[in-house]
Amino acid sequence: MYAIIKTGGKQYKVSEGDTIFVEKLGVAADETVTFSEVIAVGEGSDLKVGAPFVEGASVTAKVAGEGKAKKVIVFKYKPKKGYAKKQGHRQPYTKVVIEKINA
Repeated sequence: MYAIIKTGGKQYKVSEGDTIFVEKLGVAADETVTFSEVIAVGEGSDLKVGAPFVEGASVTAKVAGEGKAKKVIVFKYKPKKGYAKKQGHRQPYTKVVIEKINA
C-alpha cells in the first residue's frame, strides 16, 4: 500500500517503512507526526484519489531526527563592475520514518 502526501509545499510517494526527508517540521526526535493532507491512496491497481484530499485518510510517521542538507554555494558576479558576492546556504530538513497508512 502506498500514499501520496503533501507537506512543506512538496508531494511525496510513501509506503510503510520508508524513510523520507521533508522540510523542517520543528518536532523533536522520537515523536509521532500525522500527515492529514493525503492526495491519493492506492494498493496495486486500486487507487483512490481525493479532490483535493482523500476523506478520512492520514499517514502516521515517527521523527528520526533533524539536520541540514549539503551546502549550496550562491555566487553572484557582474563583469567589469567589481561586483562579486559569495554566499552559502544549508536547507534544514526533518527525517521521518513512515509507520502506518490509514485509509
